[in-house]
Amino acid sequence: MSTPLPRRVRRSGVLALTLAVAALAGCSSLGNVGSSMSTLGGLITPYKIDILQGNVVVREQVQALQPGMSREQVRGILGTPLIASVFHADRWDYVFTFKRQGQEPQMRKVAVFFDGDRLAKVEADELPSEEEFVASLDVRRSAAKPPVLEATEAQLQSFRDKYPSRGAPATANVPAAPAPTSYPPLETR
Repeated sequence: MSTPLPRRVRRSGVLALTLAVAALAGCSSLGNVGSSMSTLGGLITPYKIDILQGNVVVREQVQALQPGMSREQVRGILGTPLIASVFHADRWDYVFTFKRQGQEPQMRKVAVFFDGDRLAKVEADELPSEEEFVASLDVRRSAAKPPVLEATEAQLQSFRDKYPSRGAPATANVPAAPAPTSYPPLETR
C-alpha cells in the first residue's frame, strides 16, 4: 500500500502543473510577438532562400507540342516529367513551384496525355512566355542605367597630365622575352 503525499506537496504539484499549462498557452498566443522580436521590430528580416521546384515549362514549349508526337519527342521539348505514375501510364505531369521572399508563390501545372506512345492532348495552366518568366525572376535588380565604361579623350589626357608615368606606353621598360627552349621529342618514331 502506498503512502499518500502530504497536502503541501500535492498543492505545489498542482501549482506547478497550472503554471506550466499557462506558460504553454501564453506561448501559442504570443507567436506573432516572438516573430516580430526576431526581426528587431520588423526592421530587419531574416534571409530566406528562393525555392524552385519542378520543371519550368513556358508557353513556347507547349505550343511546340503537336498531337501524334512520340514520348521521346515530348520529353525532348518539356524534359523529364516530375510525376509519371505507374497507375496512370498514359499521363505525365509537369509541376513548377517558385517561392521567393516578398513575392507571391508561383505554381503552374501541365498535364500531357498519351494514347499508347503518341501524344493525345495537353492540359496546362496559364503559362508565361520565356521572356515573361525571366522578367519575373529579375525583380530585385534596380532599373538604374549602368555606368558608361569608356573614357573621353579629355578624360584620358587629364589622366596622362596628372600621372605622367602611368599614362606612358608600357613598352619602354619591358624586358625582351627569352628565346624559346627546344626540347627533344618525348617519343621516338
